[in-house]
Amino acid sequence: MAERKMVLELAGHEVAVSNPGKVYFPRAGVTKLDMVRYYLAVAPGALGGVRGRPMALKRFVNGAEAEPFFQKRAPEKRPDFIETVELSFPSGRTADEVVVTDEAALAWVINLGCIDLNPHPVRSADLDHPDELRVDLDPVPGVEWPQIRDVAMVAADVLADFGLTGWPKTSGSRGMHIYARIEPNWGFGEVRRAAVAVAREIERRAPEIATSKWWKEERHGVFVDYNQNAKDRTVASAYSLRPVPDVRVSTPLTWDEVPSCDPAEFTIGTVPERFAKIGDPWAAMDEAAGSLDGLLELAASDEAAGLQDAPWPPHYEKQTGEGPRVQPSKRRSSGSAGAKSPTGRRQSTMPLIEIARAETKDEAMAGLERWKARHPEVWPRLEPADVLVDAMRGRSSLWYRIRLNLRHVPEAERPPQEPLEVDYDPWAGFRP
Repeated sequence: MAERKMVLELAGHEVAVSNPGKVYFPRAGVTKLDMVRYYLAVAPGALGGVRGRPMALKRFVNGAEAEPFFQKRAPEKRPDFIETVELSFPSGRTADEVVVTDEAALAWVINLGCIDLNPHPVRSADLDHPDELRVDLDPVPGVEWPQIRDVAMVAADVLADFGLTGWPKTSGSRGMHIYARIEPNWGFGEVRRAAVAVAREIERRAPEIATSKWWKEERHGVFVDYNQNAKDRTVASAYSLRPVPDVRVSTPLTWDEVPSCDPAEFTIGTVPERFAKIGDPWAAMDEAAGSLDGLLELAASDEAAGLQDAPWPPHYEKQTGEGPRVQPSKRRSSGSAGAKSPTGRRQSTMPLIEIARAETKDEAMAGLERWKARHPEVWPRLEPADVLVDAMRGRSSLWYRIRLNLRHVPEAERPPQEPLEVDYDPWAGFRP
């Protein structure tokens, strides 16, 4: 027998919560109703991160441990109080996306199975000019939390030195996010250009612990992901729950908290009490909008010094001033016009092999385990950063690719490229 709906009165509207007892986090025992109640408890902060912004719906209809799917278009059947705005994408397509405006709309999107909230960095009144610059600190495998905090403090100094105020939060996963409110006077391309300048300046100041390198095989330490500022990219917003077993929260912090903070302390069970006690550390963000002029001058200096535009995500068109969009392991050696294999493919400059392409991360990791079992003498030689696990965007959901960098394995002992352990084609059925 289906569970009865629960109807909530919010912001003058009735919001139905279907299957309120459905468990979304099995190990923590957190239900859909628990998630709705959490978001209502921190609503002023959560709405501060999403109010008036178009939002992609990342729906976990089978719970946090199952794969989500992305829904850009607002459901056709929706309450009258749900607002939408037409958003255009780099592909040329458009979609009417949901715009959350109040507690009723907030509860409604959680009822759809959205665990975290993923707004665009623009307001619905001006879709072409972001009002946020987002610094995403993404550690490579093996990097510990103290190093991420150290890079965050460097990022704070960089932003301040160029006239911006940084606002830190835990990502709720492995990294940290730092936002800077900006005046909406620049387009997406200019905001991303400023973000590239931030990433490169952080790397210059802390080269041992931070990197701006886009290609995973070149990274070390903490990657400063400037491409989160490209159009159509979204980041889990402030106070978002995250799909991890202990139900962590992407939690706004003060800078005094950053040097000693522990992300495990910020969960669905602790953040509402924290919010009730100290309020929202980001409450004054809108009053601190700054200019990108300083960072754009830095970007111009980098360009004059010979630095090309940093690589864009693969599904974006080639940009003016962008360097070769090919991973280093597949580039031709400098000055060599004939650096090709007999098949006509570029020869690798780094020893990468591919292990799996899978529909789910669990399937991909299971394929890696099978490969490890066949090569027990090789696996111990690999370092955490040598295991490249990529979450790739498909049409409406993620798929997963695993590659291994064999640079730490003696050449004579490196296994060759073998048939993939899992060979999933995310575009099957969609090609003309």
